[in-house]
Amino acid sequence: MTSRAAIVGSGPNGLAAAITLARAGWRVDVYEANATPGGAVRSAALTLPGFIHDVGSAIHPLAVVSPFFRTLPLTRYGLDFVSSPAAVAHPLPGGAALLWRSVDETADGLGIDGPAYRRLLTPLVNRADALFQETLKPLLRVPRHPLTLARFGLRGLPPAALLARTIFRGEAARALFAGLSAHAEVPLTQPVTSAYGLMLAVSAHVVGWPFPRGGAQAITDAMLGYLEHLGGRVHMNHPVDRLGALEADVQLLDISPREFLRLAPQLPSSYTRQLRRFRYGAGTIKLDYALSAAIPWRDPRTALAATVHLGGPLEAVVDSEAQSVSGLPAQPYVLLAQHTPFDPSRAPAGHHTAWLYVHVPGGYVPQPGDIDRIEAQIEALAPGFRDVVLARRVTSAADAERLNRNLVGGDVGGGANTLAGTVIRPVMSASPYRTPLPGVYLCSASTPPGGGVHGMAGHHAALTALSDHATSRRRWGGGGGTI
Repeated sequence: MTSRAAIVGSGPNGLAAAITLARAGWRVDVYEANATPGGAVRSAALTLPGFIHDVGSAIHPLAVVSPFFRTLPLTRYGLDFVSSPAAVAHPLPGGAALLWRSVDETADGLGIDGPAYRRLLTPLVNRADALFQETLKPLLRVPRHPLTLARFGLRGLPPAALLARTIFRGEAARALFAGLSAHAEVPLTQPVTSAYGLMLAVSAHVVGWPFPRGGAQAITDAMLGYLEHLGGRVHMNHPVDRLGALEADVQLLDISPREFLRLAPQLPSSYTRQLRRFRYGAGTIKLDYALSAAIPWRDPRTALAATVHLGGPLEAVVDSEAQSVSGLPAQPYVLLAQHTPFDPSRAPAGHHTAWLYVHVPGGYVPQPGDIDRIEAQIEALAPGFRDVVLARRVTSAADAERLNRNLVGGDVGGGANTLAGTVIRPVMSASPYRTPLPGVYLCSASTPPGGGVHGMAGHHAALTALSDHATSRRRWGGGGGTI
């Protein structure tokens, strides 16, 4: 008798879990509450007809370096990644700092800090495959590459602000590292924020910072195409409000801990307390623009990168991320993506899009003047930006949660990327995917390795379910039932 799996949620982790189980010969059904699959990996015409915007994630280096994604034949299902000449630009008054595919080319642009940058990144880039294998899985285990993980840990554990000031002396290198590390979405004075900056820098040097041609939806569509080839089925407009409603041998949940508590009130009190203590990350204000022309950057080299970090020098980025825990910063760090100079399929001929967000407290609703303050950061580095805006769509942190209950407070990363949140995700366990309910597993970004489009949480959770189910069958025989 074929074993059956029910997957709740069609985000990249849910689809990764479904594909892993379908490859093992299981009958797999995916249940999605919305009319469109993908969770936060979707695209839509959010502003004007013909302008394609990414609803959630927009730049996808982890999808390319992911050990799981690298096993998938997604190019057969239409997935084509686009890369800009530079991975990242960080505009500064003296000219933009650029993160190139080459470590040496990046170092050459950092002046006095070139040698220090080479010493910091080259050993990690040389061991990138082992590094991704170790970090894109639970950390509470015996590593297969202990020396690689130890080298990374020594550099990644300190606060990013401290590491930048210790290793670098010039403004460009410090600002570039601060902009990368701010993807952690916690103040840069907190431990382990350096790890996020280092991982993103390594990924840039290994694969660049690519994105799918035509929009992030292409990742979801390719995964769905492959899953259906394997015999898996996806049920749209099918919300799940009770775990017992689905017949399956195992059930994998691509949902937040808060949503799990809603679906499973019968959880043991000790586990319930742990999930209720789980700390979610920052919210965002997200802006999508339809533009009549490309962004008119003062430094034309900024146009060479699909990702632009607008935050100024190190001190300004540190101040912004510290202020973001209580409101919109006075001069917010802005993470901006400009896809259309490299993928013109996303807009009508001669037109462009821009995607950006800033960090704010969870659940934050924009106040009068907030959007002007964000746009002022762009206008200062791209005079005339406001003149090319045709339409704008604002999505607040509160809006994000209304659109997707799993984005608690507008947290797109599945949990706070603090030291505790990195190790205890969502509970302290060597196998955090298991829950106290037999046959029920969590596989969302709230489990290791956390946020990002890599599918590793779903893959690891599915492998755990396969192992547990095989052990159970050997012990008891048979299988199947209603969970």
